[in-house]
Amino acid sequence: MDLTLYWFMFPVAIAISTTAILSGIGGAALFTPMFLIVFPLLGAEYTMSTAVTAIGAALLTQTFGFASGFIGYRRRGLIDYKSALPFIAVAVPIAILGALLSQSVDANLLKGTYAVLMAILSVILLRRPASVEGTPTIGAEARSAGLQSAEADFRLAKAGAASAPEVRELKARDGTRYRYAAPRQGLGAVATGIGALLTGMVSVGIGEVIMGQLVKRHRVPLPVAAATSVLIVIATVTAASLAQVTALIAEGGVEAVPWNLVMYTIPGVIIGGQIGPRAQGKVSETFMVRAIAFLFALIGVAMASIVIADLIGG
Repeated sequence: MDLTLYWFMFPVAIAISTTAILSGIGGAALFTPMFLIVFPLLGAEYTMSTAVTAIGAALLTQTFGFASGFIGYRRRGLIDYKSALPFIAVAVPIAILGALLSQSVDANLLKGTYAVLMAILSVILLRRPASVEGTPTIGAEARSAGLQSAEADFRLAKAGAASAPEVRELKARDGTRYRYAAPRQGLGAVATGIGALLTGMVSVGIGEVIMGQLVKRHRVPLPVAAATSVLIVIATVTAASLAQVTALIAEGGVEAVPWNLVMYTIPGVIIGGQIGPRAQGKVSETFMVRAIAFLFALIGVAMASIVIADLIGG
């Protein structure tokens, strides 16, 4: 095993992790296509033995990246723990199931599913409305329709209205206050389950599904949504990666895990996980969303091309 083979992945992992933590998406959404698409272009020695190995390495790497991001967001006081628990309860067991199923699924089916998912996520990201930002205080003028709605819910709750939704208020360490209606998963549990299953199988899905629900459906302010999404993702990805790695070792021994790769990606994502939360709010959300949507579309086309080429060649 060449321990210097993947040295270049250290700075790459920092950049990917920073982007993932900053936007709330799963870092594996970028690591998996790099392992499956870019590595084979670098030479046969860089190619992962199987698609499942690449997915397992991406999930293992993402676990450490989001753990670092969790610490960063926790220090900033942006995580809504109470809102995260219902999502975690649904996502974790289904992610484990997905990881176990991936061991027996055809590689081209996994890659094809990934390509379709990237295309769907690209469209969803482009349609994502502006996030609910701002920090209103009681009596201050809300700066968006979403915040005005939250203030109205707050007044209803104070008045004792039976139908008033629970309004949550979170105060960050820098003194910023966020007020919003508490997320209610409801039928969203189906989307959460699908995202978790795909995360276990192809390493991506849960972060994108959760961010879509928190920002678009529940209008949670972006900093709180991204921080809370990180907690949900880390619980889901940790469970999926443990299942993936355990299955790989059980089938091919300890050598089945590409340790010479993750020895560079794990430190990189830990560093990126600290940079991401600090950069929150300093990068244009519109630019970030559009850039990631374009990248996802490009990844989807490239992955689909590989599957088609394999099928024709086979």
